[in-house]
Amino acid sequence: MGVFSSRAIVISSLKYGDSSLITKLYTQEKGLQSYLVRGVFTAKKGKFKAAYFQPLSQLTVVASYLPNKNLQSLREVRVEKNYVSITTNVVKQSLVLFISEVLSSVIKEEESNKKLYEYLETLLNWLEHHEKVGNFHLFFLLRLTQYLGFYPDISNTEAKGFNLLEGSFTEIVSNNHVLQGSKLSLFKKLLSVTFSDLEISVFSKTQKQELLESLIQYYELHIEGFKTPRSIKVLESIFR
Repeated sequence: MGVFSSRAIVISSLKYGDSSLITKLYTQEKGLQSYLVRGVFTAKKGKFKAAYFQPLSQLTVVASYLPNKNLQSLREVRVEKNYVSITTNVVKQSLVLFISEVLSSVIKEEESNKKLYEYLETLLNWLEHHEKVGNFHLFFLLRLTQYLGFYPDISNTEAKGFNLLEGSFTEIVSNNHVLQGSKLSLFKKLLSVTFSDLEISVFSKTQKQELLESLIQYYELHIEGFKTPRSIKVLESIFR
């Protein structure tokens, strides 16, 4: 049996039976892995606590690895980052739920992607230490495409539209997948947003909703089986 040590981010957890859970972890060393964790809901017998496996918790794990096995096992778990504001702030909790839902739809590979892992770490650490997070989900969705292979081609930003299917700006605006007018302007504005801009109120509530709809459509066109996060309605009600 192979054993490896890695930093890991919790993507999702599901209760299994009375005392166990199945958790999906995005590991720095071996990509997405699923684990059966026994006894976490048993007060004295469990080796690990259920609290370790909250969505987007950052861990260091020592785990078994058998190729082609659906459920691996964990030998050691240590919490790498102790969140404070993320676990107590309702807005941040809603963002965490949204991000974890998106990641569940887009991360499928059991292989290492260290740049993506480092991006997620940076993003979560920023979220923990900043209070004005109204643009965060939009920035997250757009920048994530860099690591998924369909970041917008920005070589012709003066064109009349942006083709979501092609991922590029275009002069041909006669189909349903092309952003134009105010939607195009908002999309171009989002492309210019950096980490340092995230605490600035860049977009109105209506603009955020329009941008979120455009980005979700973009994902649906490029990720097979992408599911619109159920938490999207919560975000729309929060960011007014």
